[in-house]
Amino acid sequence: MPLHCTMENKAALKALLDGLADDWNAPGFIQDDPIAIPHRFSRQDDKEIAAFFAATLAWGQRKSIIASTNRLMAAMDEAPADFVRNHTSKELQPLRDFVHRTFKFEDLAFFLRFFQHHYQRHKSLETAFISSLGASDIHVGEALTGFHNYFFSMPHESRTRKHVSTPARGSACKRLNMFLRWMVRSDRSGVDFGIWKGISPSQLLCPLDLHVQRAALELGLLSRQQADWKACLELTENLRRLDPADPVRYDFALFGWSLSQKQVG
Repeated sequence: MPLHCTMENKAALKALLDGLADDWNAPGFIQDDPIAIPHRFSRQDDKEIAAFFAATLAWGQRKSIIASTNRLMAAMDEAPADFVRNHTSKELQPLRDFVHRTFKFEDLAFFLRFFQHHYQRHKSLETAFISSLGASDIHVGEALTGFHNYFFSMPHESRTRKHVSTPARGSACKRLNMFLRWMVRSDRSGVDFGIWKGISPSQLLCPLDLHVQRAALELGLLSRQQADWKACLELTENLRRLDPADPVRYDFALFGWSLSQKQVG
């Protein structure tokens, strides 16, 4: 029987998720998660670039994601911001064999070209998101669409478009929403960075991966079966009813609940 069938009321569900969030939103979470990569850096621009690549490569098992992103950071001499600003075509040669699932050198070369273009003009990647975000926007949907359009405003191969999603195509935008969670959320746990102030935690949308989707369906927080944009909005709206100021803190709870249920099963 799905767990939500045994819940008497919203308060009981909130108590469950609050406890799980506290358990998983803790320093011990970092080492086995892709967020460990940007945690290695102290400069904000290094954190942003390392985090964006870690989120972009977040397909498959976490160990594989971390290993691939570590290889990428090593090829950038552990200084991603300096690399993207100043790299030459010769310095790209060691990266020609880089691949993570369907993300290949052709995609990486464009990402580096975009970052070079952006960081030569701006101090932070935050400007690429908040330029499309209205003060009255309930969530970051417009920011995601605007970022996608800006990212691909430079000449690019069509194959690369699949690596940066957009709500305009119905995608749940899991990786971008995860990246924004890392950049925007801030609490005493120290897992997320909270270095961007132009977006409110209340505007964030829950990253909808397989773990989170499974938990949300079981707990009655999601009725839509497809892991798409509509499902992302439905889930986040239900989480916002539990915590209007910081709905995405429950990303930790849903992830942890799914893993615990998988171990029991």
